[in-house]
Amino acid sequence: MEEIQGKKSLGSKIKTFLIECKRVFTITKKPTRVELTTIVKVSGIGMLIIGAIGFLIHIIWTLVS
Repeated sequence: MEEIQGKKSLGSKIKTFLIECKRVFTITKKPTRVELTTIVKVSGIGMLIIGAIGFLIHIIWTLVS
């Protein structure tokens, strides 16, 4: 790679970035329907739990104030 005083040129950085992106896209795969539904369920449950905790903190804070 081209280096100017220890720093990579912009073209070299872009080329490296594109090579790394290509590597990631070749390694990854499209999730199956079962994997996708599992991810959606777990994410939804996590959001509900975080929302419930935030709501309880808000209620407690309102009662204390």
